[in-house]
Amino acid sequence: MTNKKSILLVEDQYDERMALCDTLNSWGFDVTAVGDGRKGYEKFRADDYSVVITDLKMPEMDGIELLRKLKNKRHDVPVIMMSGYATVQFAVEAMRMGAFDFVTKPLIPKVIESTVKRAVANGSSLDTLNDTKRSEPSIITKNRHLLQLLDLARDIADSKAPVFIQGESGTGKELFARVIHNRCGSGTRPFVPLNCAALPDGLLESELFGHEKGAFTGAITRKLGKFELAHGGTILLDEISEMNINLQAKLLRVLQESEIDRVGGHSPVSIDIRVIATTNRDIEAAVKAEKFRSDLYYRLNVIPIKLPPLRDRKEDIPPLVDHFIEKYNRIDSRNVEGLTDDALQMLVQMEWPGNVRELENITERAVLLCKTGVIGREDLFVMEDPPVADEQTFSMDGSLKEMEKKMIFHALGETDGNRTHAADILGISVRTLRNKLHEYRQNMEML
Repeated sequence: MTNKKSILLVEDQYDERMALCDTLNSWGFDVTAVGDGRKGYEKFRADDYSVVITDLKMPEMDGIELLRKLKNKRHDVPVIMMSGYATVQFAVEAMRMGAFDFVTKPLIPKVIESTVKRAVANGSSLDTLNDTKRSEPSIITKNRHLLQLLDLARDIADSKAPVFIQGESGTGKELFARVIHNRCGSGTRPFVPLNCAALPDGLLESELFGHEKGAFTGAITRKLGKFELAHGGTILLDEISEMNINLQAKLLRVLQESEIDRVGGHSPVSIDIRVIATTNRDIEAAVKAEKFRSDLYYRLNVIPIKLPPLRDRKEDIPPLVDHFIEKYNRIDSRNVEGLTDDALQMLVQMEWPGNVRELENITERAVLLCKTGVIGREDLFVMEDPPVADEQTFSMDGSLKEMEKKMIFHALGETDGNRTHAADILGISVRTLRNKLHEYRQNMEML
């Protein structure tokens, strides 16, 4: 199977399966539809699919188990999870395991179409990487400081020295890490990212170091950790400042000894990796507060890089917007020619707390909603003024909490309920967002 738009659909409900299959076919995709996870995995092993769409709750093999098997078989395949009964925990678990996106039922046609097309485009770019054995991620900039950092990335590419990238959420820390990695000698080396903020401490240790069969309840087979999967290449420890102190000590030993111990293992495993770490926190302040080990900080901070926020490189907003319009014209089959001067001026004047990621989200939404072929100010749907607290609010603390709540629900509305994207816009971790929503639910139950 060579069709780059081939989709494997796994859905146990017949009516829903046939309806989505017909819809995907009408959008020009070649769809294979099956009714359970085991059949889905058999089809996946036999053929080469561009994207997999799977339900979460199914008999025999559920969506989480299928996702695990798919990623073990071919880690680069985009997998879209869907469910009408999903909890935040299931969504976080799916994204942690490498799901491309998580959509809720009943499916909204415009949302699922956009998600599928983004997944196909993502898969195509990965196919290109596999075919050429080398890919050069693009950072669009005219900013002098960022251009100097890109020169530095070229100079350090062939070194194995640790790199510590600091920057606000949405500034492109992972993209910059990929630039460093892909400028090294061989594009065949693995690049393995891991978001340290998205996992509980126990899961994070197992995910990093792997585990032996029987190491704990549910460990029915040996599992290789991210360190071993990155052997010969690069591991990206995203938001490393969220890692607890005990795990930081184990990471320090990895950097010093170039070996790891699997959870439940009895002998060390040698590894050859380059470590790139990122954080959106003030890491020096965290060290002073003893929330981050000073010895680990100095070990990682061999090559420090601080990415500028978008508000300090506003000259990049026009070319970035042009790039995003072109990108989502292609993905969503749109024909937007550009944006008005008034709309561009509005974007340039904004402060962008979510940085480039927020700009991309707003541009993507404008491309989808634009009806005239030229994006105007009315198509941007940005929050021009911050929420204003009620004058009758009883306390300053209450005003701030209400403002926080409004901003959280605004971000969720802007991302169609996607908590991962909403957390990115807000500049907080998914875990923090989940805790806030839990707090709001508890307050409602007390009324």
